[in-house]
Amino acid sequence: MSPPGFQAVVDKYYEPLFRFGFSLSGNRDDACDLVQQTFFIWATHGTALRDASKVKSWLFTTLYREFLKLHRHTRRITTMEDPELSAEPEDESPKWIARIDIPTVVEGLALVDDVFRVPLTLFYLEELSYKEIADVLTVPIGTVMSRLARGKRQLKRAISARESQSPQEEQPRIIPWPGGDERSTHG
Repeated sequence: MSPPGFQAVVDKYYEPLFRFGFSLSGNRDDACDLVQQTFFIWATHGTALRDASKVKSWLFTTLYREFLKLHRHTRRITTMEDPELSAEPEDESPKWIARIDIPTVVEGLALVDDVFRVPLTLFYLEELSYKEIADVLTVPIGTVMSRLARGKRQLKRAISARESQSPQEEQPRIIPWPGGDERSTHG
């Protein structure tokens, strides 16, 4: 099975690749550059792909590698064990995420460490499987699962902190009764 034509690939994957690029870079111009570079590489090397079912994974891997190449000198992604995260496991079911609107999740993702944000974005926004994420990031599936679990915790904390900082509904002003609070002492 040969890979699909260039325009078919662009039509199908432009938006998901742009979302992924934007989640990585945090800015539209860089996201556009990453997507453009990814499609350039596809145009020059895509015919070498023998299995058409791997196009999506190949594109996301290429975009991620281009992102790393772009930011290699300016920013280092470090993976360090956080003792707080290694403590007791929490309920990892994403039920809480269903109650939150997408813009809030995207804003929260921006506050999550890169090492955890990337797998979260690929899993929840781009709907890649654990295996596809492992292929994109070139890490074992167990590492993907671990990063997803830790990333969910960071995302939950980021969203909770953001919500606690947002202004609360203004309480109605209570106007004092003229002559003191005599009404409360009677009856």
